[in-house]
Amino acid sequence: MEIFSKINDWRAKVFVWIGLPVIAGIGLMLGIGDLGPAWQAKGGGGTTGTFTAVSEECSRRSCTWHGNFVADDGAKRADVILYDAPDALSTGETASARDTGARKGVFSATGGSTWLLVTGLTLAGVVAGVAWVIFLVWTIRRRREQNKTFAEAVDR
Repeated sequence: MEIFSKINDWRAKVFVWIGLPVIAGIGLMLGIGDLGPAWQAKGGGGTTGTFTAVSEECSRRSCTWHGNFVADDGAKRADVILYDAPDALSTGETASARDTGARKGVFSATGGSTWLLVTGLTLAGVVAGVAWVIFLVWTIRRRREQNKTFAEAVDR
């Protein structure tokens, strides 16, 4: 029984001192930069234009279209990702899109769920960061109290 307690204690410490800062860092780095642009696209904001599909990159679960975006006012962005791309898109075809200032891409004008993913990543990063700071402050206070108690015991 005691070994299970030690294993669980070890896992908890690794999660708190390594896992939470890593989750916070990844969530904030990947999410916070595109949070505003994703919500702006969800609300129909940004510069409208046309995305032309150049190449498709697929992984196990999803595919991502890379291409060029030309805004209705003539502004261009080369080699961008089309977030929430339509399923029927193929090389050389165009799709209506919105540029809201996302770092790597533009958003499909038909909408999608990228805003939800970005919001979730950012929220996970914030929660993990806050939890880690709370554990850090709690640990520092507990150690100070232990040291104070130890010093009082030595003085007696």
